[in-house]
Order: sequence, then structure tokens, then C-alpha cells
Amino acid sequence: MKLAGKKIYLDLLTPEKVTMDYVRWMNDRELTRFMESRFKDEYSLEELKTYIREINDGRTNFMFGIYLMADDRYIGNIKLGDVNPYHHHADIGLIIGDQASWGKGIGSEAIGLVTRFAFDRLGLNKVVAGMYQSNIGSLKAFTKNGFRQTGVFEKQYCYKGRYEDAYWLEKLNPSASNGCP
Repeated sequence: MKLAGKKIYLDLLTPEKVTMDYVRWMNDRELTRFMESRFKDEYSLEELKTYIREINDGRTNFMFGIYLMADDRYIGNIKLGDVNPYHHHADIGLIIGDQASWGKGIGSEAIGLVTRFAFDRLGLNKVVAGMYQSNIGSLKAFTKNGFRQTGVFEKQYCYKGRYEDAYWLEKLNPSASNGCP
């Protein structure tokens, strides 16, 4: 399943599509500095393939690879996860592993594509995201897509030797009715 944008497209990640690039990203402490996965010592190719296989086994998580439209280069992942079939919401998390792609609107475009997927294809009422206070790039990418900050968890994370707040953002589906199915 592909979701096409202007600069990128998203494609469901399968174990066969997991590359050593993904392994390098997950083992790079600078890239994962805002992710809870950074606390694991090291990831292997087989571990990440197993993780993707397990993610794909249910219908509550969708892990997409992010690919550049120009050359099909794999540059990151975005996950729509913990899809709640009763309350119709899910959360979004992403990593842009290719640092040369940072600051070019790639994350924002990926967020927009997966949000449209959540609303238009899955019929979700709301999508949410959480982030470290100092993750300014992520905050900008989500707000650019119409997410609004709805909460602050004070001193939520221990980061670089001090406690840091966490921001909670959400976006409601503008075409969803107020009634539950």
C-alpha cells in the first residue's frame, strides 16, 4: 500500500524491506535521542525484521517506510500505531534517519500523508503525538499539519541530565461526525 505525496511516498514496511540503513539509524544515539528505543544497547537486522513482522501481524499498527519520490531512497519510518477500533484514535511516531533530508519538510509531508490515511481510509476520529519539549523539529512538523498542543506533562523525561517536559498534540478528523458508530 503506497501513499504518494509531492517529495515522498510512504509504503508499508515489510521485513524484506528492512535495510542496514534502518539498523544504523536505530543504533545512532543522536538520531534516536528523542526516542525511548535509545535505551537498548544495540539493534540487529534480524531484530528489526522481527519487530516489523510483529507490527504487521495485527491491524492496530501501520509502519510505513518513507521514500524519496526522486530516487526511491529509503530515508525514514512513520508509524500509525495503537489504532483503537472502539474509540477511533491512534498515535503517530516517526524517524527521519537520513540527516541530509532534515529541514526539508519531509517529516511534515509524511505526517500529512499518514494523517489523511488515518482519517480517510481508517475513519479515525483523532490522531495524537507526543514529544520531548526540545524536539522543536517534530513540534513544527505536527503544528504545520494542523495539530494543536493539548497538554504538557511537566518533567516527564530525563534527558541529558535534567528533567524535560513532554508535549501532547492532537488533530481531530474534520469530517468525522460527533456520534460514535
